[in-house]
Amino acid sequence: MSRMGYKMTIAGLERELPLCELNDDLYIAAFVIFGDQELTVAAAAALLEKAPEYDYLISAEAKGIPLVHEMARQNGDKKYFLARKAPKLYMTGVFGVEVDSITTAGTQKLYLDTMDADMIRGKRILIVDDVISTGGSLTAIERLVQGAGGDIVGCMAILAEGDAYKRKDIVYLEKLPLFEPDGTPIW
Repeated sequence: MSRMGYKMTIAGLERELPLCELNDDLYIAAFVIFGDQELTVAAAAALLEKAPEYDYLISAEAKGIPLVHEMARQNGDKKYFLARKAPKLYMTGVFGVEVDSITTAGTQKLYLDTMDADMIRGKRILIVDDVISTGGSLTAIERLVQGAGGDIVGCMAILAEGDAYKRKDIVYLEKLPLFEPDGTPIW
């Protein structure tokens, strides 16, 4: 049995995204930039064209890592930040927030190193992610940045999934629908 897919053009590149069952009534298109260097480079460049002025970029671990890294590299940034899924031994201290995400079962936490928080204080921070859907991860990162005293200058994603494309507070490259079990897009 072949898997259903959804063809779309992202940053000038055509891709087919496999459809994955979220529940009995709803499917999502799996968008994974891990390993797709061509798409990561193109999406980073397209987002930077639309980006406001910023001092630092931040993204959530893990799917945002290739994007934030490539955006920082292309822009000549020396540093970017990650909201981590768990505290690490090398962190100087942490503070965290809870997050619910459509692609992760249960409630998670995101953490920021207090040393990173000191660098964020008073700086213009641009939040980037691969996909914004329910906005749960985005809200958690916003809370981390605000808790660190940073000034959020924008939120960007490669794709806005479902109703996220209606939001006025995010910049994105393409709309991504949700899907009926038979593969019909839900706009």
